[in-house]
Amino acid sequence: MLSASFAGCFGEDEKEIVVEKPDVWNFERSELTWYHFPDAVDAWGNESFNFDGRNVPFDAVGSYYGIGMSTFEPTMGITQSDMMVMSSYGNGPAGSTAIISCDLIGMQDVLDYSCENIYDPFLPIANSNDPYIYVDPWTSRIMKFDMHALLGMTVEWSDDEGSSWNGPSVATQIYSVQDHQTIASSNMPALFHPTTWMFCINGNAPHPLCSSSQDGGATWGPETSGAPITCNSGGLSAHLVGSVDGNFYRGNKGCSGDGYSVFRTTNAGISWTEHVLPTTETGIADTWNAEEAQVEVDSEGNVHAMWMGLDNMPYWSYSVDQGDTWSNATMIAPPINLSGTGFPVVVAGDAGTVAFGYVGETEGDEETWNAYLTYATDAFNETPLLTTVQLNIEGDPIDIETDCGYNRCGGLGDFLDIRVDAYGRTWFSLSHNLADIGIFATFSTGPSLRGEAITMLTPMPLGGQQTL
Repeated sequence: MLSASFAGCFGEDEKEIVVEKPDVWNFERSELTWYHFPDAVDAWGNESFNFDGRNVPFDAVGSYYGIGMSTFEPTMGITQSDMMVMSSYGNGPAGSTAIISCDLIGMQDVLDYSCENIYDPFLPIANSNDPYIYVDPWTSRIMKFDMHALLGMTVEWSDDEGSSWNGPSVATQIYSVQDHQTIASSNMPALFHPTTWMFCINGNAPHPLCSSSQDGGATWGPETSGAPITCNSGGLSAHLVGSVDGNFYRGNKGCSGDGYSVFRTTNAGISWTEHVLPTTETGIADTWNAEEAQVEVDSEGNVHAMWMGLDNMPYWSYSVDQGDTWSNATMIAPPINLSGTGFPVVVAGDAGTVAFGYVGETEGDEETWNAYLTYATDAFNETPLLTTVQLNIEGDPIDIETDCGYNRCGGLGDFLDIRVDAYGRTWFSLSHNLADIGIFATFSTGPSLRGEAITMLTPMPLGGQQTL
């Protein structure tokens, strides 16, 4: 009342205090970068939404860098000293599987990097139809799996970044064929090694078969059910992942066959539990590799799942309780009228950050396939801002084959791979099929997916066709 009286006596109108919001759109958007909310809702220039904290836009540009050799089903890994490697089918000594190392991490100012094969043992293992490599994030052990014409699988490993190799050990049993392997480690201490190792395969069972190693890969236990023993999920498992809490996760069709599930083991494969993903509304992809839902964990053990729905669009859900409950499904494609996507991979950095790799085609240009990275820096936000970069420029598609994203397609094979380095940069391994060259794709400009506060990465020079 006193305030009102004074205002009347002095004849002054009350003035509204205006707090100016910071300009979050203080950069120029790259032509092949999209800022959007879930369900392809364009967010660029939006001034009404309350962008704050980690859920703000950052300048981002995508690019790729050739490895100088072909690849097939390219798997990859990064050691603790920043060595980044990718499998290369048939390009090693005596026609073996090569392991190509590129010194891309830390490159800046000028486009200056090299790639070389680091696999050169005295007696190289014969080339396999399904090569697979994995790097233990806790010990930097490089594990090289070779699957030989569905008959067996051999394992070699290096603890000195490829200078020397141990093995091979035999990681298979005679009672099952071996196909579509996936390998991971967790920081659960094993009997004779700091970490526990596990692989799963598509064998003679109605679900994947899995085996674990307690000595870093020198010996392997029997292949047992990689799901509840009554499960009829089919055997094609997406990438297995080990968590900071010692758990292992993998994704494929649920046991009932009408949706996707994540399967979890807390005891290195002795038993598995099924955790159903929210696919009732999305459906599951009607493609050759529809059995797979990709899964990844962040630095605190939160779980992220990615799959393609019946509409061939990419979807994401997360769990903060080891897969017991899941968020609603979120469609993550950008607002560019994609007519289909395929070959999903997902990776997470520190808690609250996640990135997705995939290939896609746009309406009206249905035989042109491009590569994309979509990421969120505040994944658990009620309305997360998503940023998508196209990794190849217009006029430089990675493939023009009919239905490339839905079928086996050149060097893409059955699957791709993705990792985040120590600095928070995402690296997506795939093939530029028109050039028949393996490529590492990333955002040359963009935010780090590591750290409590989101910071910008040191920019990298653009790669692209000049690196093929």
